[in-house]
Amino acid sequence: MNIINGIRSYILDSDLKITIVNNKINIVNYKDIGHFDSNKIVVKVESGEVIVKGSDLVVSKLLSSEILITGNFSNIEFR
Repeated sequence: MNIINGIRSYILDSDLKITIVNNKINIVNYKDIGHFDSNKIVVKVESGEVIVKGSDLVVSKLLSSEILITGNFSNIEFR
């Protein structure tokens, strides 16, 4: 039974994951996008908000539970 529970938790993972690599921010398991422009993107998550500030910000990938932001970041806040 532990194997089944392990596989189930992996497939149905609902934890927030944020990865920052090479001028890209990938956020998995977000709830909503609160604000979007080329200088600021607010992503709502279960525990609050992730606020990304910078210049030339672009949403490169947008799925129901995943967003990829590219650009020149100056500040990332967790509220």
